[in-house]
Amino acid sequence: MPTLLELEREARSCVACPLASGRTTVVFGVGDPHAPVMFVGEAPGRDEDLAGEPFVGRSGKLLDRLIAEELGLERRACYIANVVKCRPPDNRDPLPVEVATCRHFLEDQVRLVAPTVIVTLGNFASRVLLGTGDGVTRLRGRAYPCLGGSLVPTFHPAAALRGGGVVLAQMRADFVRAKGLLADRGAPREGHA
Repeated sequence: MPTLLELEREARSCVACPLASGRTTVVFGVGDPHAPVMFVGEAPGRDEDLAGEPFVGRSGKLLDRLIAEELGLERRACYIANVVKCRPPDNRDPLPVEVATCRHFLEDQVRLVAPTVIVTLGNFASRVLLGTGDGVTRLRGRAYPCLGGSLVPTFHPAAALRGGGVVLAQMRADFVRAKGLLADRGAPREGHA
């Protein structure tokens, strides 16, 4: 198994799918390499492609706020990644071939970080990691075993920005569920790791 740094080097030089030709940078992942909680989104957007870091736009600000308010953690105490590491054109969903080509990077990230809890943000990440066709509305509200930890599906922060208070309240409840799982496994509950 490579280290996170070796895996990131491999991802940065990857040209295995057509997304490589349109990217500004590879958005590998950021955060504590031993984080108790890992957040997984779909794919980088425009802001992320320019910055080289996941969740840096408006959605990222909301994610940071929820991490602080509901988990009692700072962003840097978590690990944040996406299913695919390069921005799809016009922010479309990644194609099956793109997911298949990039999937080993995410699975290796999960194995190396070994989080207690994985929080999937949105339909796409939830479906990929759980291997289901069900959407997050149907999946959320409980935890699932996944890659050695527990997976808590929730909405993408962009859905809360569009959908308002009800979606945000459901996200908060999902974050509280994640916090309970962290507490059950003895992970840090406040501050940062």
